[in-house]
Amino acid sequence: MTVSDRLRELGIELPAVAAPVADYVPAVRVGDLVYTSGQLPFVDGELDAVGKVREISAAGHSDTHGSVGPEDAKAAARICALNALAAIDDLVGIDNVERIVKVTGFVASDPGFTGQPGVLNGASELFGEVFGDAGRHARSAVGVNQLPLNAPVEVEVIAQVRS
Repeated sequence: MTVSDRLRELGIELPAVAAPVADYVPAVRVGDLVYTSGQLPFVDGELDAVGKVREISAAGHSDTHGSVGPEDAKAAARICALNALAAIDDLVGIDNVERIVKVTGFVASDPGFTGQPGVLNGASELFGEVFGDAGRHARSAVGVNQLPLNAPVEVEVIAQVRS
């Protein structure tokens, strides 16, 4: 089964490649590795969520004060991962991905928020669903003060591709 087949089976359609917000390209290939630029949770050219991530309620969802709950941030991380896959697909074709090697995620965090690993599970779980064992990767989950455009999360991916 190809990666494209697996995406169809899961009902996942890769989005269009998100336009860069500055002077860079979405992904670069070096040898058998593809490095993506940091991907924000863009959906149809708009951020899916904005604000800093903090504990909000028992359900973990966003509030009306510009804060993003952990569950909504996790969903945003999944969108970031889909955008990273779109950038990889555009550069080399998604069916040429052999494995996801490394994921680095940045979470715009309110002081005291320590749930960055749970937020980044939104990306990691997607890669597991799509690639199975080849989606298991090394990862860093970093809390930061601010991200571009007030995004709550940003994800970078390194993928190994066929030579």
